[in-house]
Amino acid sequence: MALSAPQIPRWFNSIKLSSFINATQLRKCFLRPRRTWLHSCSTQPRVSSDSCFLRWGIKTYRTSSAWTSSQATDLGRQENSSAPDAGPPSSEDGQLQVPQKSPNAEAEVPLKGLDDWPPLTPLQPVSEQEAVQIIAGPPLPPDSLTLRDYVDHSETLQKLVLLGVDLSKIEKHVEAANLLLKLDFEKDVKQVLLFLKDLGIEDHQLGLFLTKNYAIFSEDLHNLKIRVNYLKSKNFSKTDITHMVQNAPFLLNFSVERLDNRLGFFQKELELNVKKTRDLVVRLPRLLTGSLEPVKENMKVYRLEFGFKRNEIQHMVTRIPKMLTANKRKLTETFDYVHNVMHIPHHIIVRFPQVFNTRVFKIKERHLFLTYLGRAQYDPAKPNYISLDKLVSIPNETFCENIAKASVQDFEKFLKTL
Repeated sequence: MALSAPQIPRWFNSIKLSSFINATQLRKCFLRPRRTWLHSCSTQPRVSSDSCFLRWGIKTYRTSSAWTSSQATDLGRQENSSAPDAGPPSSEDGQLQVPQKSPNAEAEVPLKGLDDWPPLTPLQPVSEQEAVQIIAGPPLPPDSLTLRDYVDHSETLQKLVLLGVDLSKIEKHVEAANLLLKLDFEKDVKQVLLFLKDLGIEDHQLGLFLTKNYAIFSEDLHNLKIRVNYLKSKNFSKTDITHMVQNAPFLLNFSVERLDNRLGFFQKELELNVKKTRDLVVRLPRLLTGSLEPVKENMKVYRLEFGFKRNEIQHMVTRIPKMLTANKRKLTETFDYVHNVMHIPHHIIVRFPQVFNTRVFKIKERHLFLTYLGRAQYDPAKPNYISLDKLVSIPNETFCENIAKASVQDFEKFLKTL
């Protein structure tokens, strides 16, 4: 059926409007199954939102155009059926005339003025079916007695565990556990690890070091470098500094002023020169980090209770630095037995101060065995002299063979009688 000239614009506008409505409806329906659409897009080439929407619009327009054409054909068939004598159109030579399609029937109409495909946002409404399919991870416990509950959610804790850090020891201190939970590995941890590596701490030593000195993460990296430079300025070698940090992990947590005061204390208290003071703290770096009260107490014990002179104390502690931090009761028991029972004078004890680093019952067992054999002779001016060094430092086999001149079985039988 042919359309009149006034009807053509009206027909074209109706097609354009229906295309826009159908395209909008398709877009809304297409947005609802969001997960399926994202999954399908991941397996297909990417297409811009404008071209995607344009294809849907064109497809809708073609569908509407086809439906209009079929409707017009049906109307034409009804008119032809109402006229029984009417036949197909023919040319003058009797051949059938094939109807020509309008060139504008399949033309693509540009959809101007339409919005682009809206981006997906967290505020996009979610249906009940989609909400059921969402899988959420377990929430972080607001309060816990162990760091184990946070390891799966913290990159910092995971990497510290790989380094060998014992979180079970750190979590006993609430402030330490809270500190680790607030750390960012890249910003707070990585630079400290690199600093320790440059200092000479090996990979297999990092775990033990950080387990003991977790507080180093709260120190400013610039201040740590300043303290290392201070030790270098006091002629401590890099090897010395590495050894000191390994054996006294909290050393770098002390300010330069406190380190300087500690070095000055031992130099003045023991009347040592700079080199001997440096050697003393390298051998026992805990002297720079531990409490000074045991040191002061032991110095009084050596002078007032044991009767050693200041230069004798200086000689002993430079050879056995642990004498400065040893337990007072242990020191008293050892000195009382060696000096009052074995009758060894002060000047011989000064020559062998390692006796203060030996367990009292070991000294007692060997002395009683030598007394039983008649070989307990500790005077260097007399024959068969036995030095305190050999008495306390050698193993039982060597002691029995070279000192007691007896078998190990005889020594063990004697110990059973005590």
